[in-house]
Amino acid sequence: MPYTTAQLDALKRALATGERRVSFGDKTVEYRSVDELQSAIRTVEAELARQTGAIPKRQIRLTTSKGF
Repeated sequence: MPYTTAQLDALKRALATGERRVSFGDKTVEYRSVDELQSAIRTVEAELARQTGAIPKRQIRLTTSKGF
């Protein structure tokens, strides 16, 4: 299931107001702790970044000075 920015906004709003219950359309999720809510926010942010291709690419550069 792809995440939406509306879901991310609802999670952040819940964190800002101190609520642990978040509703997305017809579904409601109650988180046990603030840490769990923050983990959900990180997960949604990472998935949205993957969907948009905003994940930075890694480069590894090697330099040698002994004959390679």
